[in-house]
Amino acid sequence: MNKISYICIKTIGANMGRKSQRAKLNLTDKELELLTKVSNSKTIAYREVSRAKVLKSYSEGNSISKICKDLKISRESIYEYIDRGLSIGIEAALKDKYHSPKVPTITEEAKAWVVSLACTKPKEHGYAAELWSYSQLSKHVRKEAEVNGHPCLLKAVKATIFRILNERQIKPHRIRYYLERRDKEFDQKMAEILCVYKEVNLQNESLNSGEYPSIITISIDEKPGIQAIKNIAPDLNPTINGNKEIRRDYEYKRLGTLSLLAGLDLHSGIIIAQVHERHRSREFISLLKEIDEKYPKECRIRIILDNHSAHISKETMNYLSSVPNRFMYIHTPKHGSWLNLVETLFGKMARTFLKAIRVETKKELKDRIMKGIEEINEAPVIYKWKNFDIDLSSF
Repeated sequence: MNKISYICIKTIGANMGRKSQRAKLNLTDKELELLTKVSNSKTIAYREVSRAKVLKSYSEGNSISKICKDLKISRESIYEYIDRGLSIGIEAALKDKYHSPKVPTITEEAKAWVVSLACTKPKEHGYAAELWSYSQLSKHVRKEAEVNGHPCLLKAVKATIFRILNERQIKPHRIRYYLERRDKEFDQKMAEILCVYKEVNLQNESLNSGEYPSIITISIDEKPGIQAIKNIAPDLNPTINGNKEIRRDYEYKRLGTLSLLAGLDLHSGIIIAQVHERHRSREFISLLKEIDEKYPKECRIRIILDNHSAHISKETMNYLSSVPNRFMYIHTPKHGSWLNLVETLFGKMARTFLKAIRVETKKELKDRIMKGIEEINEAPVIYKWKNFDIDLSSF
């Protein structure tokens, strides 16, 4: 044999690869169907798909080298998959090996210590932050673990701390705001208002259309700080072939603010409103006068309102004295403005005609607010209080 022939034979042999000494994988029709289905699946776990492709390719007589090259899987993994297929069957070979769960190394005492730390603030431990982050808390845990008798936490990472706290629904990185009940008579005042709402509901059920009860109940409050904002550049409206929404320049000019004083008639849903630049006693008296003129003189007007200084000022009291037996106050408790039904109306305004409003002048803002109220009064809605069983622990 000459030298050239020897080189050619050696090269061909190297390209063919060494044949595996393992037994041939014989498949039934059902097993072949299973491997084909799993190999082509887009939803089954990737590791199972890889095993199915290896076993299917090996059953077709392909060499380990070819399988390795085609599937980009290491030889060690291919050997493992084939050996499992030959020893325990196709279905079992596709699944992960059974393993007993790892015994937890973090003790319940250590977990309780982490939770107790999360229930404090970082500043109590000498840090600048007000709230814990999982990163900072995990660093502090690792730093103090051994001193506090919890060496099992020396390698605790963010994910470990998260799992410990998540088991107990502790979220030290979040703030949920609440209103502290500073009114000692809160329950009594709330009960009084709810009784009024119940009475109003009963009155409305017995009244004929257009008829007034002997005591008319009106919910009054103010919505201050309504901003008059002017565009610097014009808005771009949607077009068929262009913008799909209104486009607005980021820059704007503030023109000042206005205050809305509104009374909501709880029997008809009609709104009596005034818009002023300020909210003082004289503006509030102006609203009371308009309300007084609207209703029959033989009716008493019961007003639900908060403790704003304009409502109880000397000037206001002097006016009320000039119309004796006409008005009667029902005060909401301190930090209990949510008990006033007119707040629901203000929320509706904010979501409708006041949303993203832009004007050229403060007068335009006033006119549009009054126009919006006029539109609501064209189809008034009677607001009712429905939940009379209030759980104050949720506030």
